[in-house]
Amino acid sequence: MFYWVMKRIFLGPLLKLLFRPWVKGLDNVPHDGPAILASNHLSFSDSIFMPVMVPRRVSFLAKSEYFTGTGLKGRLTALFFRLTNQLPMDRSGGAASELSLQAGRDVLADGGLLGIYPEGTRSPDARLYRGKVGVAKLALQTRVPVVPVAMIGTEKVQPIGKRLPNIRRIGIIFGQPMDFSRYYGQEEDHSVQRAVTDEIMYELMRLSGQEYVDEYAAVVKQRLAGQLPEPAGGSEGNPRDGGEKGRRLPGNGSGPDGDGAVAGKV
Repeated sequence: MFYWVMKRIFLGPLLKLLFRPWVKGLDNVPHDGPAILASNHLSFSDSIFMPVMVPRRVSFLAKSEYFTGTGLKGRLTALFFRLTNQLPMDRSGGAASELSLQAGRDVLADGGLLGIYPEGTRSPDARLYRGKVGVAKLALQTRVPVVPVAMIGTEKVQPIGKRLPNIRRIGIIFGQPMDFSRYYGQEEDHSVQRAVTDEIMYELMRLSGQEYVDEYAAVVKQRLAGQLPEPAGGSEGNPRDGGEKGRRLPGNGSGPDGDGAVAGKV
């Protein structure tokens, strides 16, 4: 009830009035049945703008820190996320991350729409970063279509660290549903998981027009915080041809990583 009241009566109309979001491809979102909405991640507000524009309920896998905050702001944020039916995503890997993915599978099993950010965290600089394979696991295990979603300009509305938003127009592009049925039965093959993830990231890059960086956003954030050294070489590129690192998407009969050696956990 809270979700629909906020979406249709309070928050939704206010956001549409102030930010005048433009939308393309909304008819690519299925009118019924399960689907994954895989989006780039530029701002905290992505999890608000996208559900507002989709007629159906969207449940997001959101980082677990949003549900464990302290102080008044932290408690209000946690309450908001719970009341809007968002799901905590543990990004530490292993059994904890697998449990979080199970919550996403439950949403899809019930015929719902599941929102997920393949990058695993907000982009630190508005570029598109390497996707983690959790989105591929979900798509292959549940055998549902993946709709790529490009958020446009939300990083300018609410940059990382900024509390009050800037009032300006934003956009959302919903791409055509992606079918990975050719990989069904291979969901435990890590090279297949990586191939599916890279194909999704390529579509996000194509729709959003973002520069692609073949590196995990979380690693870049650690480096910016001084927790990791600078890399020896650049990592920019295209997820289809891989730029300097030679990463490729399906199309030549082989996975982009050979034996599937990947640094990411989910």
